[in-house]
Amino acid sequence: MSATALQRFRLPPKLLVGVTALLALEAVALVTYVAATGATFTAPRYVLYPVAWVNAGLLAIWYVGPTSGGWTRRRVAGVLVGVAYFLALAWIGGAVAFGDAAGIEVHWSLPPGWGPLVIAGVGPLRIAPTPYRLFGYAALAYLVYAAAADAEATPVNAVLGLFSCVSCTLPVLGIVLSSALGSAAGVGAVSAYSYDLSTLVYLAAIALLAFRPDVALVRRLRRQ
Repeated sequence: MSATALQRFRLPPKLLVGVTALLALEAVALVTYVAATGATFTAPRYVLYPVAWVNAGLLAIWYVGPTSGGWTRRRVAGVLVGVAYFLALAWIGGAVAFGDAAGIEVHWSLPPGWGPLVIAGVGPLRIAPTPYRLFGYAALAYLVYAAAADAEATPVNAVLGLFSCVSCTLPVLGIVLSSALGSAAGVGAVSAYSYDLSTLVYLAAIALLAFRPDVALVRRLRRQ
């Protein structure tokens, strides 16, 4: 492989410094959280899941960057789709569900990222978002918004195009599957492998929405 080809895979020095600083800050936060709360976990990978979700989401948002232009109809439509996407994932993932819980409970004994878990009853709804999953859903929602806002189409076609785009629909199907196997009920509630599966699905979804390979392919074909 030539030096020019290798150069394409090198990360910018500022990004390397930023990632290193972020990992160091997260390590300090994890140690501090465990020391302060006495949180326990049955396997080290339960700490790695939140780190993978949060860092992958941050890198994807950094890679995509902010959308350009003013508040056009396309961007407003993208915001609405992103919000609906987030709410759908929160419902599918069990962060929001029907229930008769009353009051607010905070659970600190869960591993970092799984806790602090806040369970609240709001009318007929039970809200219990696992922190790292909630961030992951927000990252996915932003990437969907960016895809809609950057689409080269009218607002309606941009929104409809999301549902004919593999990069956008696969995350929904994947989250449905992974949430069914390992939702936010608790660390030991289901088979440990469901969390591995849900993390792999999430990482694949993040990569697809960030790079949008099928969208890029369609654009190249149109130019030929």
